[in-house]
Amino acid sequence: MGRRHQVQIKVNEKWQAFEVESSDRLVDVLRERLGLTGTKLGCGKGDCCACTVLLNNAPVNSCLVLAVQADQKEVITVEGLGKEGRDPLQRAFVEHSAIQCGYCTPGMLLSAKALLNETPHPTEGEIKRGISGNLCRCTGYVQIIEAIQSVTG
Repeated sequence: MGRRHQVQIKVNEKWQAFEVESSDRLVDVLRERLGLTGTKLGCGKGDCCACTVLLNNAPVNSCLVLAVQADQKEVITVEGLGKEGRDPLQRAFVEHSAIQCGYCTPGMLLSAKALLNETPHPTEGEIKRGISGNLCRCTGYVQIIEAIQSVTG
């Protein structure tokens, strides 16, 4: 059993305080402790990006981040993107059929959100680079790129 640590993490605009083991991954804390199951656990090795969240506005694979590394930082999960479907990016994914099985969708959305936060009007190449690493087994990349392009104005 590892050493225990008190952490405070701002998750979707709300500070959360709890005790974690040194080895607890952020993905597990989000899903199991906080019930934020929109963050998917795919490969567990950082290869698929299904577990992508924003950590201080940067996309990270939460399966590779220890919960103690998120102490005093801000985490945004897919649940924190928009309430009641008000997020334009989420609506665009629905409208452009960019959600097929849906497993990659939370990670894709958060990677796209990070890209748009930094580059509000990205080129197609920038979009491809922004979501690179996010694996879609249904091969919905064309619709995903179209969805992201549709919110860039």
